[in-house]
Amino acid sequence: MTKTIFSKCYIMLLVSIIWVFGNVLNAQTLKLNPRTFTMTIFGTSSLHDFQSKVTQASGELVINSSKQAQSLTVEIPVKGIKSNEKLMDNKTYAAFNAEKNPTITFKLTDLGVPEVNGSDIAVTATGNLTMAGVTKKISLKSAGKIVKPGVYQFKGTVVLKMTDYKMTPPSMLLIKVGDVVTLKYDATFEGPAIQ
Repeated sequence: MTKTIFSKCYIMLLVSIIWVFGNVLNAQTLKLNPRTFTMTIFGTSSLHDFQSKVTQASGELVINSSKQAQSLTVEIPVKGIKSNEKLMDNKTYAAFNAEKNPTITFKLTDLGVPEVNGSDIAVTATGNLTMAGVTKKISLKSAGKIVKPGVYQFKGTVVLKMTDYKMTPPSMLLIKVGDVVTLKYDATFEGPAIQ
């Protein structure tokens, strides 16, 4: 009797291991294409509205054999944020405390059920956004598209408050930057298609 139970447990364990490794081997790893990636930060100040652009980013999207997102990570170097004014950039880096917190990171924790219409995908991704050493959960509503097998494009906007991340909005002389910023992004992930 004990031997039979042991044999069944062993078989179940073996099947589980095979299933896990099968999913890992069939997973599709897509890399963020830095050449086509765009992100613009829109903000306000007591003088005029401003824009900064994210000029560097890296990321990875892993899709399992069931074609569901298994993980998603995006990293942005703080000093890759650029505007037309060097003084503004320096104030931005200071607000992030870039020497101590050089990277902005988003890590997926939950993906809503995608709404698929042909090659179009609407999806809400929830994850942990870390800026200036503070991590907060946010949700990103994205309009996506399957460009071709193995190539996925996502676009969207997200509104953030700097003070939620214990950041002090930059200021210069009598100019004060508003607390709220809007991020507009366009990200394409590319890799081999699952057969």
